[in-house]
Order: sequence, then C-alpha cells, then structure tokens
Amino acid sequence: MFSTILILVIVVSLLFEFINGFHDTANAIATSVYTRALTAKQAILLAAIMNFCGALVSEKVAMTISTGLVDIQLKQYVILSALIAAIIWNLITWWKGIPSSSSHALIGGLIGATIVYTWSFEHIVWSGVLEKVVIPLFTSPIIGFICGFFFMKLIFIAFAGWSQGKVNKLFLKLQIFSAALIAYSHGNNDAQKTMGIMTLALITGGVLESGSGIPLWIKVACAVTMATGTSIGGWKIMKTMGGGVTKLQPASGFAAQTGAALVIESMSFFGAPVSTTHVITTAIMGAGSVKRLSAVKWAIAESIVTAWVITLPITMCLGGISAFIIGRLIMFL
Repeated sequence: MFSTILILVIVVSLLFEFINGFHDTANAIATSVYTRALTAKQAILLAAIMNFCGALVSEKVAMTISTGLVDIQLKQYVILSALIAAIIWNLITWWKGIPSSSSHALIGGLIGATIVYTWSFEHIVWSGVLEKVVIPLFTSPIIGFICGFFFMKLIFIAFAGWSQGKVNKLFLKLQIFSAALIAYSHGNNDAQKTMGIMTLALITGGVLESGSGIPLWIKVACAVTMATGTSIGGWKIMKTMGGGVTKLQPASGFAAQTGAALVIESMSFFGAPVSTTHVITTAIMGAGSVKRLSAVKWAIAESIVTAWVITLPITMCLGGISAFIIGRLIMFL
C-alpha cells in the first residue's frame, strides 16, 4: 500500500533525478559544445537519449544504494531527509557553477539522516561505504586523469604527421561518439542512485521485499526524468567544465570523454556509485596536461577538488539536520 509519505518520497526522488539531469548535463556535453563538435541543442538531445538508454541497462549501483550502505529498516522521513539534503547541495553548487557530485550528495545525506535517526553510527555499513564510496571517491578521479592523459598521448603519437586542421576535422566527428558514450555511462551510473533510493523507500514501506531487484517502472521513471532534466541543460557548470579547467581541442575533448566513459563503465560493472563529475573533470585535466602542466588552470581545479572533498561531510550534516527537523515535526503532528 502506497502511503502519503511514500508517495512524497517517490515524488522528491524524481525531483532529485530531474535536478541531477540538468546539474550533471555538463559532464556529458560540455567538451563537445566547447569544441563545437555539436551545437548545444544537438548535444543536449544526444545526452538525453543516451542518459535514458544507460539508465535502463543495469541495477548493480542501485542495489549498492538500496542495500549496501545501511543495515536498518529506515522510516520514510529519513529517506526524504537524505533527498532534501542532496537537492539543497545540488542547487547551491549549480547556482555557483561548481561541478560537484550528485552521487556523493545523496549518499552523504543518507548517512547523516540515518545517524540522526538512530542516534548511532552502528547502523551504517562502513565497509560498504569504504569500498563502494570512499575508495572510488579518491581512486576514480586519479584513474580518470591517467586515462585522459593516456588517450591524449596516444593521439599525439598516432597523428604526429597530420596537420592541425585535419586532426580537428577528424576528431570533431569522433567526438559525437565519445559524447554519446559518456552520456550513456552517466545514465548507467548516476540514474541508478535514485533507483536505489526509491527501491529502499518501497522496501521500508512494505511494498517491496528486500532482494527482489529494481522494479521496471522505477527504471523507466528515473530514465525519463533524468533525460528530461538533461534536456534543460546546466549552462553555468558547462562553462566551467568546457573551458574553465583547460583549453580544449576536438582531440583532447575526445580523449577526455572516452577515458572518463571507460572508467565510469568499469565502476558501474562493480556496482560502485562513482561521480561522473569527478571522473570527467580529471580526465579533462589529464588530456589538457599532455602538452604542458601549465595548460591546466590549477587554481580552478583546486576549487573543484575542494568541493568534492566537502560534499560528503556537508551533505551528512544537511541530512542529519533535515532528519532532526522532520522527525520533530512528525512527533507534533
């Protein structure tokens, strides 16, 4: 039976997914738009379609979110608190044009809300948080940097005898495929976080049995909502991602997108909810630093990394505060 609070959680989950779509659109399309491989409208349409396709493919990441982070039956308002925390942080960072992680915002909100709900740290599956969240938080950006650097280095070697114009013409076309690939991987990993939260809500609401998988209607709802959010676009973050970190050429854009997509797909295979934002940003840094390290605007990169580090603790606090306030309101109603 769908209670009022459960319906509210589902609605807010889809709102988060919508915001995730336009907040993280830049991850998939900024480099293609900046290098003029695609117009903004073409890139957004491509990203929306591939986000939708990627969101329907797997559920490993969703199962990590729904069963691998907490070991207690949560009340619906706790899940609602986690979503509110993630939405607040996403909107703040979107407004400031900072490419932060929607994934870690949601996970941080869930951890903080659970701690306040139980007044204990014991019901957080810390091994799952460490293996599936904290370790990928640090390793995936490093791997993204290495992959971006590696692909760009290969391009330099393979096309050393080509003129710049000829190289640009080739990679403007190839970037369409790399943009599609990164958008697909974004949908495959990021959309699943909301699927996991909605499934967790259904389990705690007694509508779904634990371990029964992700219902198809949840997959479709999240895929459609993310694609719709993607169609809105994230222009402030796109400016930072496309040209703020380093000056991109079609070849470096292709290298960054391809390297990042391979990292994200690998992490999705193992069920790790990584940040598309983190991976594509460091892949751009890696591709941009092949010629010289000074090509990367490290001051901007530092501010981005700072946002990554503080996302988990801040959203844990926001989740805890939300759970405390909503819990008290429920007691008085």
